[in-house]
Amino acid sequence: MTSVSKEQPEAFGKRILVVEDELMIRMLLEDMLGELGYTVAAEAARIDEALQAAKNADFDIAILDVNLNGEPISPVADALVARGMPFVFATGYGEQGLPETYRGRPTLKKPFQLDGLKLMLEQALKR
Repeated sequence: MTSVSKEQPEAFGKRILVVEDELMIRMLLEDMLGELGYTVAAEAARIDEALQAAKNADFDIAILDVNLNGEPISPVADALVARGMPFVFATGYGEQGLPETYRGRPTLKKPFQLDGLKLMLEQALKR
């Protein structure tokens, strides 16, 4: 059993909303989340889908790609804040790529590794 597996009880049963427009990254992320003991509750690749899920889906935390097909993720982040839901940004642009009002939020820098994903989710869930 790996050290990651030993950490699964903490993540076990936690449901994740995955918002990512790149299919391969979304699939990789889903595999990583499964390995950490999380369940993907919903996924979205477009802003309209993401906004619908952010407002209505049953999940514990969201992972948001900062830019979906050229559209900023701000409306989805706003909906999550309105619901009081924790979230983590995923971006290849660094903190400068984040919407200004959300700088300082937990952020995964692409490409990310399993340990970084685990740490960011734990930090966001404790907020």
